Amino acid sequence: QRKRQVYESNLINNGLQLEATRSVLDEKLIFVKVHAPWEVLCTYAEVMHIKLPLQPDDLKTRDSAFNWFSRLFRVDENIIKPEQEFFTAPFQKEHLSNFYIPDKDTFFNPATRSRIVHFILSRVEYATKNNVKKFGINKLLDTGIYKAAFPLHDSSFRHPSTDPDCPSERYLLYREWAHPKNIFKLQPLDFIRKYYGEKIGIYFAWLGFYTNMLIVAAVVGVACFLYGCLTKDNCTWSQEVCDPNIGGNIIMCPQCDKVCTYWNLTITCESSKKLCIFDSFGTLVFAVFMGIWVTLFLEFWKRRQAELEYEWDTVEYLDQEEQVRPEYEAQCTHVVMNEITQQEEYVPYTACGRCIRMTLCTSAVFFWILLIIASVIGIIVYRLSVFLVFSSTLSQHVNGTEAIRKYLTPQTATSVTASLISFIIIMVLNVIYEKVAILITDFELPRTQTDYENSLTTKMFLFQFVNYYSSCFYIAFFKGKFVGHPGNPVYWLGKYRNEECDPGGCLLELTTQLAIIVGGKAIWNNIQEVLLPWVKNLIGRYCAAARSEKVVPRWEQDYHLQPIGKLGLFYEYLEMVIQFGFVTLFVASFPLAPLLALVNNMLEIRLDAWKLTTQFRRMVPQKAQAIGAWQPIMQGIAILAVVTNAMIIAFTSDMIPRLVYYWSFSVPPYGSHSSHTMKGYINSTLSVFNISDFKNASKPFSPWFGNQTTCRQVYRDLRYPPGHEHQYEHNIYYWHVIAAKLAFIIVMEHVIYFVKFFISYVIPDVSQKTKSKVKRERYLTQKLLHENDLKIVKKTMGKIAEKIIKGVDSTF
Repeated sequence: QRKRQVYESNLINNGLQLEATRSVLDEKLIFVKVHAPWEVLCTYAEVMHIKLPLQPDDLKTRDSAFNWFSRLFRVDENIIKPEQEFFTAPFQKEHLSNFYIPDKDTFFNPATRSRIVHFILSRVEYATKNNVKKFGINKLLDTGIYKAAFPLHDSSFRHPSTDPDCPSERYLLYREWAHPKNIFKLQPLDFIRKYYGEKIGIYFAWLGFYTNMLIVAAVVGVACFLYGCLTKDNCTWSQEVCDPNIGGNIIMCPQCDKVCTYWNLTITCESSKKLCIFDSFGTLVFAVFMGIWVTLFLEFWKRRQAELEYEWDTVEYLDQEEQVRPEYEAQCTHVVMNEITQQEEYVPYTACGRCIRMTLCTSAVFFWILLIIASVIGIIVYRLSVFLVFSSTLSQHVNGTEAIRKYLTPQTATSVTASLISFIIIMVLNVIYEKVAILITDFELPRTQTDYENSLTTKMFLFQFVNYYSSCFYIAFFKGKFVGHPGNPVYWLGKYRNEECDPGGCLLELTTQLAIIVGGKAIWNNIQEVLLPWVKNLIGRYCAAARSEKVVPRWEQDYHLQPIGKLGLFYEYLEMVIQFGFVTLFVASFPLAPLLALVNNMLEIRLDAWKLTTQFRRMVPQKAQAIGAWQPIMQGIAILAVVTNAMIIAFTSDMIPRLVYYWSFSVPPYGSHSSHTMKGYINSTLSVFNISDFKNASKPFSPWFGNQTTCRQVYRDLRYPPGHEHQYEHNIYYWHVIAAKLAFIIVMEHVIYFVKFFISYVIPDVSQKTKSKVKRERYLTQKLLHENDLKIVKKTMGKIAEKIIKGVDSTF
């Protein structure tokens, strides 16, 4: 109580007006309402270097050719009027007359007013202990002296304002932005920024821009998918798999030791047809397109970001010296000399202690990353062991199961169940690693909130990257690559025989894994982010209504909403950047990923808007120039995406072996066809193995049927047949394919990287229009503020000179 009294007295001394009100629902609860008069707003606007309007923007801008089209998707200008553009300058009280002030009540917008008040609340002291000043609302909240501190929503989101001259901004945001009916409408970004501040505004601007760019990627992805669907019937190698005279006569070797049986290639007929859809020429085109698309997205976003920086007055935004985090301040026990100020100051640890903390934190991060990798290895062991079970139970030779066998093969059953289990483990680990990352960052003890968020961002992204993508990297680049051959298989842990891919490759399994993770993640996140706050608020309103039928004022209604959390939009950015990784890193195997992301993001924008507008307390507005550390993370993903997609096409897809066969091995001297063709591809690429060469440890229990003495390898290892002087060694076709794969990766990477860097060079980060506006604003600032000072000085000096001359004359 004493600390509250001192704090509130100091707030009054700083010019704020306080008003205490007792709660309607709980008599023990008291609300302290804070009012900021005009003089206080002007004083701190100058202290904080807040840029405010000088005069309306008088630069003529040409309307875009697409303005008529975009107008169809904009919010009705009669409902939410467009914000007038102004040239601005850092506020100075002594030049008050030079600023554009038609109305003192609207000169400072709601976000600016809240930011000024929070600035004061964060810097007023409430106690002095051992000559150390204790200050700031954050520490008072952490110690429970106050229960909450938040800006008020301006009204209810359910009802419009009764005063036509004072519209309800929250109601307008709900109806014209957050409501599902606006799912195809553009966002009123200036209005969002005015109400919530630049930090939230820049997030929704980025998310909207990313979603709009996804439209192009989704259209091309769907076109490539449809191309695969239309050409699958002309897929020669798939027809050979399904042909009873070709695939029906090919007996495949068992895929595991002892319990697995010999099987017929036609069993994979359905999966080969599906593979033709995703493993087509369109996939290559789409992978190249996405490599260029991601560069265009990042470059055009930089231009859009530069426009917003100018329009929202963050171009020359001066970061205030950030307040030290209370957790850091509480641990300050060591005295050191500040090299800059040459004064003693308190720090929580010495240089040696800092090194020890950083070492322990880094070790902890690597330990937990290794734990994630261990969980992935556990999934791999599950695949290997369960495949044995499915191979023995899903018998391929039972009468009447032909329809089931077409769709439920051991490979399919193993792939789908493993993907589902992998998704569940990912979601569980997410919850655990979120807490682990926060614990490690708390132990690291960053000095400011920005340092804290940057440190946590790095850790969380590393955890999420390994957690979400490791299983996809395994399927894409490791599964089926190191398996030996039937007579000499490779074993995991000395016990489990390494996994083999389907005869068509692992691409279909990678597609399945991506579809389950991307779709499941979107559903789970929306439940977690939207449904839980809604249920909590519903329960809270029900309990409040049961206690009282009195009219509950605005401040008490807002108090019962959910707090936004210290990290604010951190998890929203993290979710979208992880999705961006799925859309770019593995898009060669799943061309429908941009479409899924587009649908998810269209819902995400409205759900996030609905959540902020109706379910959460109003956030303290904050300035933000850009999306921060997420920009370099996305640039890193974009560079990595070129490599992963090139390697997926080269090593996971079957495209390169088919092209090598078509151009080289279907015709003499290696082939027997008179012209280039895909006929005979399946027969020439499945290596032959003599069943008498099986070792006792891997020899199947099931008896051999028919008169054949050989079986074929499941995967395309391209080896010499039994009886050859180099039997079971790699043949010439294998080395041609390896050379072609390496050449393809080098060519594709160099071409895309060249185009990427060329685009980056050609597209300037700041448009010419924005540059002109910035120059015009600087000119006006110089003219209106500085030159006026010179005029006043000249005028004053002239009067002094006249007085001096008159005085001299009178003396003579």
